[in-house]
Amino acid sequence: VQLQASGGGPVQAGGSLRLSCRFSGGTFSNYDMAWFRQAQGKEREHVGTISGSGDSTYYVHYPFDISRDNAKSTVFLQMNELKPEDTAVYYCAARLSIFIDDSRRLKMEDEYDHWGQGTLVTVSS
Repeated sequence: VQLQASGGGPVQAGGSLRLSCRFSGGTFSNYDMAWFRQAQGKEREHVGTISGSGDSTYYVHYPFDISRDNAKSTVFLQMNELKPEDTAVYYCAARLSIFIDDSRRLKMEDEYDHWGQGTLVTVSS
């Protein structure tokens, strides 16, 4: 499995940006997809997860939105009302859609087996 994130760049506070992550090397719908972010000097944090079918989303950072297009093997992160504190490298990640007894584990990095290279989002005030 390979993941390729794109769409980052500079944006002014209050603006919007949509990130994309292209998946290859497997059956996309068999994977839950997540976005994480890491600001300089801080730990990586979970931004949201979407199920393989796209029917469910988990712990999505408000006011962002996660969606996916299984026909195009792509997951999106729509970021709205951006603030300077949203400045970070954003990573997409994938895990097989197997049963999980506690959905809170979807916020943990070690649940995900595959990671993209990251795309930098810089929000200026």
